[in-house]
Amino acid sequence: MYKRKAFMFGYSSKRTFLAHQLGLNLTEFSIVVSDEESFARAKEKGYKNLYLLDVTDDEALESLEVNDNDYLICVMDDHHLNVFLTLSLHALFPKAEIVALSDSRHTSQKLKMAGASKIIDLYQVSANRIHNILHKPVTTKLIEELFNAEKEFSFREMVIPEGSKLDGVMAANFDFYPHNIILVGMIDNHLSKQFIFVTSGLENRFDSGDTLVCIGYMKDLDKFEKFMKN
Repeated sequence: MYKRKAFMFGYSSKRTFLAHQLGLNLTEFSIVVSDEESFARAKEKGYKNLYLLDVTDDEALESLEVNDNDYLICVMDDHHLNVFLTLSLHALFPKAEIVALSDSRHTSQKLKMAGASKIIDLYQVSANRIHNILHKPVTTKLIEELFNAEKEFSFREMVIPEGSKLDGVMAANFDFYPHNIILVGMIDNHLSKQFIFVTSGLENRFDSGDTLVCIGYMKDLDKFEKFMKN
């Protein structure tokens, strides 16, 4: 089964943590930069899949061999360049999923018009965080504890492969407890492409090609992913 690749465009000092987290969770992860300083910084951190190219050159972008549904993550510090890059990528790879960072509502509108599939507004995220700290301090503290990077606790999407032990098993009949992970929800390809929370009350069956979203420690998620494949 084809694994979706992810290309992150930009690797400034502000994006090192983001790259680290993506590198941990994605097996096919590449960094694309347009300056030698960023390239050297990423190489020093141990990244192998690196590309140094002119992101304003369509021919250079086409050399990346992006497939349908791959992730294109635009995090250039220059937000004008980020919009231009989003526009170029959408024209070259219309079926890819483009995720872009924004620094303002005005930039978000431009990114949406340029073809971004998902836009992360940094100011809106910051505003929501401040609001939650002020009005939901207990919930905010709990979430911060759960997703502390030092604890290696995270969500993960996992596609059920063909021949898996889970193929054909009813969700209600499978016990995730021995695996030390929690099933949050799934995308049942036989019903719809929409995400279904486990609390919805629907009786779902696990089939190959379905996507599970689980939460747990990284080591336990790794073990469970291997369990599904064996």
